[in-house]
Amino acid sequence: MTQTTPPASPSPSAPPLVAGLLLAAGGGRRLGGRPKALLPYRGRPLVEHAVRTLREGGCAVVHVVLGAAAERVRERAELTGCTVVENPGWADGMGSSLRVGLASLEAAGGVEAALVSLVDQPGIGAVAVARVRGAYGGRDALAAASYDGRRGHPVLFGADRWAGIAAAAEGDRGARDYLAAHRAAVELVECGDAAEPFDIDTEADLYRLEG
Repeated sequence: MTQTTPPASPSPSAPPLVAGLLLAAGGGRRLGGRPKALLPYRGRPLVEHAVRTLREGGCAVVHVVLGAAAERVRERAELTGCTVVENPGWADGMGSSLRVGLASLEAAGGVEAALVSLVDQPGIGAVAVARVRGAYGGRDALAAASYDGRRGHPVLFGADRWAGIAAAAEGDRGARDYLAAHRAAVELVECGDAAEPFDIDTEADLYRLEG
């Protein structure tokens, strides 16, 4: 099931369309089965913060991949204007959600690159998104945020890379294997001064959502 607000067709003079792709399907196994998209953050579901970050970083078009408790997420989170797709195989890992998201962008048409972010990284804000988005250099672009020289999220995939990335995306590794195989082509964008790439994975991490 999809909920779609299609982007307007770009004019010949329009800038390249870099769409935000938010992976928000995780079931929070190490969080007692609480879906990560619905974790409370500043009084609202965490998925709303992640969408807002992509938009404030310059992604006017945002696709969101849901999985665990998808219907509850739809009911509780304000995702108006996003294209929302569901991954029935979300339990297989992030790779399956990445494939579903890239297929959604492909079906939408007109998108020249995907800016991929994860719902459970609230320390990565709009500045990091804007920096990585600014690294777009064509449909074969590969770029990723870097934290003291270590590759992290968000990552940018030019549209000509999507088929190869989808073919390599398995389990919880997402695009890691593809990026490792094409290391020389990846432009690293230092974001360590502007973002914190921590994950909300366990109960011990929940304090990061306070305040």
